[in-house]
Amino acid sequence: MGLWDHAVLGFASVFAGPEAFTILGIGISVTLVMILLGFLMGITVGATPGLAGPMAMAIALPILISIFGFSQNAFLPVMGFLIGIMKGATLGGAVPAILFNTPGTPDAYMTTLDGYPMAQKGQAKKALKVAHLSSVSGDTFSDMVLVLCAPFLAVLVESYLDLPEKTALLILSLAFIAAVIGGSVGKGLISMGLGLLAAMVATGEDFYPRLTMGSPALSEGFPVATAILGVLILGEVFRALEDMVRHGFQKRQTTKVASGGDRLSFADVRRLAPYIARSSLIGTVIGALPGIGSTLAATLGYTFARNRYAKVKATDDPELGKGAPEGIAATEAANSAVSGANLIPVLSLGIPGNAAAVFLILGMESIGGFNPGPSVFRLPNEGINPELVMAFGLFTAMFITNGLNWTIGGVFMRAVGVMARVPKEVLLPVVLLLTLTAIYVQETSMGSMWIAVGFGILGYLMRRVGMSPLPFVIAFILGGKLEETARQAFAATGGDSFFLFTNPIAAVFMLMSLAVIIFNLRKTRQ
Repeated sequence: MGLWDHAVLGFASVFAGPEAFTILGIGISVTLVMILLGFLMGITVGATPGLAGPMAMAIALPILISIFGFSQNAFLPVMGFLIGIMKGATLGGAVPAILFNTPGTPDAYMTTLDGYPMAQKGQAKKALKVAHLSSVSGDTFSDMVLVLCAPFLAVLVESYLDLPEKTALLILSLAFIAAVIGGSVGKGLISMGLGLLAAMVATGEDFYPRLTMGSPALSEGFPVATAILGVLILGEVFRALEDMVRHGFQKRQTTKVASGGDRLSFADVRRLAPYIARSSLIGTVIGALPGIGSTLAATLGYTFARNRYAKVKATDDPELGKGAPEGIAATEAANSAVSGANLIPVLSLGIPGNAAAVFLILGMESIGGFNPGPSVFRLPNEGINPELVMAFGLFTAMFITNGLNWTIGGVFMRAVGVMARVPKEVLLPVVLLLTLTAIYVQETSMGSMWIAVGFGILGYLMRRVGMSPLPFVIAFILGGKLEETARQAFAATGGDSFFLFTNPIAAVFMLMSLAVIIFNLRKTRQ
C-alpha cells in the first residue's frame, strides 16, 4: 500500500472509529467527541492564570488511560483529547493577558504589552479577535509544515543515519536542550544529568538492577508518569503555594472595558497580514528545534514587528507597546506556530522539545503500538504500516482542531474570560488534588504518591535555584532510548568503544554538541 492509502486509512480511523452516539442515524466517533472536549477544556485552562496546557494534559492523561485502556482503539481518542488541550490552551492564553494584564505563561507576557492597553481603551473584544486570528493562522501554517516536513525528515534519518549516528543525534539533542533552556549551561547540564540518573535506576542486567541500593521499592525503577508529574506539576504547585503565602493573597487587577471599537475590518486584516505571516514563519522555525520553545518565538516575532512597524506607522497610530494590534498579531502568531512545528522532532525522531510534547510522547508510550521515530513513516513492501496510519490519524485530529479554532474558538475564547478571575488560593489546591488523584489512578499505590511528592520537592528546589526542570524531564524520557541505541551501536560496530568518533557523521554530531555548549557558555559570560 502506498502513502495515499495510509493517509486515507488514517483519515477514516478518526471519523469511522468506535461510535460515541448517533445523530439522525449518523454515527459520531468517540475520537471526534474527545477532540472537541479537549479543545474546549484547553481554552478554559489557557484562560485561567496559573494553569497551562501541559498541566491539564498531565492530569488528564492517567485518567484517560484508565477510562480507555491500552488497546489500539484507545490511541486516537486519548491523543485527540491531548492535542485538543494543547491547541486550545495556546489560543486561550491570550485572554488573561489582554483582559487582566496577567500573562499565564512567559510567552504571553509580550501579548500584555499591547493587549492590555487596548482593553483599557475599550477595545478588548477587538484585541481578542486579533489574538484569535493571529493564533489560529500561525497554528494552521505550522501544522501544514509538520505534515510536509516530518515524513521527509524521518525518511532522511532512516536512509542516512545508522545506529552510531542516531546515538550521537540523541546526545546532540540533549546537549542543545540543556544549553538553551536550562537557565544557564551549567544548570541545564545538571538538570539533564539528574534526569539521566533517575532514568538509569533499576535498569541494566535483569538480575542485578543498578542504582537500587538493595531497596525493593526501587527494584522496578521510577514510574515515568509519576516522576514527570512530580517534577513538572507538583514542583510548580509547591513553588506557587510558597509564593502565595510569602507575598500574601493579592487581588487580581481587573479592567472595566467599554463595548465599542470591537470590529475587525478587512482593512485591519490586510494591515496585520505581514506581521502574522512573518511571525508564523519564525515560530515554525523555532518550534522545529527541540527545546527552544514559544517564549523565544514570541520575543523574536515581537522584535521583528517593532522594526517593521517603525517604518510603516502612520502619525496617528499608537506606538508598539501602547495598544497597537500589530504587537498582538506578531506575538500570538509566533507562539502558536511553535505547537505544530514542535511535533516535527517528536514524530520523526522521537525527541520532545517542550512540555506539551512530553505528554504526547508519554501518551504514545503508555498506550503502546506507536513508537515515535523514523520507522513511523516507513512504507512496507507489502501490507500496512499501522504506525503510519496512526500518524495520519494524528494529522487529521490536528486539522480538525484547527477547524474548531477557526469556527467556534473565538466565541468560546471570549466567553471564558471569567476564568481569569479565579483566585490562586482556590485554584492551586484543586490542581494539587487532581494531580495526586491522576497519579493514584495510574499507579494505584501509596508508594507512587510518595515518589511523586519526592520528585515534586526536587522540582520545587530546581525552580528555586533557577534551574529549568524541562531538561530533567526530557532526559528522563530519552535516557532508556539513548542507552538502548548506544548498546546496539556498540554491538553493531564490533565492540568499538569509540564508535561515536570513528564514524564521520557521528563525530560531526558530537562536535556540534560540544560547540553548542561552548557557544552558550561564552554567550552567558558576555
